[in-house]
Amino acid sequence: MSPDAFTPHVALAARLLPRLDAGDDGAHDLAHLLRVWRNAQAIAAVEGGAGDVLAAAVLLHDCVAVEKSSPLRAQASRLAADRARDILGDLGWPAERIEAVAHAIAAHSFSAGIAPASLEARVLQDADRLDAIGHIGIARCFYTGGRLGSALYDPWDIRAERRQLDDAHYALDHFRAKLLRLADGFQTGTGARMAAQRTQVIATFLAGFEQELG
Repeated sequence: MSPDAFTPHVALAARLLPRLDAGDDGAHDLAHLLRVWRNAQAIAAVEGGAGDVLAAAVLLHDCVAVEKSSPLRAQASRLAADRARDILGDLGWPAERIEAVAHAIAAHSFSAGIAPASLEARVLQDADRLDAIGHIGIARCFYTGGRLGSALYDPWDIRAERRQLDDAHYALDHFRAKLLRLADGFQTGTGARMAAQRTQVIATFLAGFEQELG
């Protein structure tokens, strides 16, 4: 990916992109970074935030790859924050700005349960969560389900009316277990408005999917 995609922070992107662990997860690849960056730019254009801190946080927020099924999953953002500290320290960033980036990274994860205490952290969390909903979110949900070996849905109880939701075994359950609820936790007004639109996309898809199944 060209660093130009992260304009106006091209020089920073050129230094950080080679330090990333590419991995093999198509839901957390370079295309994901670019989508999160575009979301972050759209939110920051209204809400504000330090551009260099936000750009570094976006570029490094998944710099440690941890599989969704790993027992370390809840630690993934903290591990990424620690690595970001090392990377930015090598680049000579001052400690205060490094910690601003590290906090944003640590707080972006849903599973980490860390409250974002800065504007940049709130923007990054919203920008990353936007990529989990809408049309992209639908694609990522089924991609991840297939990657982890889950079925598309439970053919005997599609809506989980007589059982507990189980998104570890049925990809469709993830819509009700998590994705339809994500919009309620957005941190910025701009992000919340974008999330509401994308959540409607998911709701429409789910209704149509279930209608086809009867």
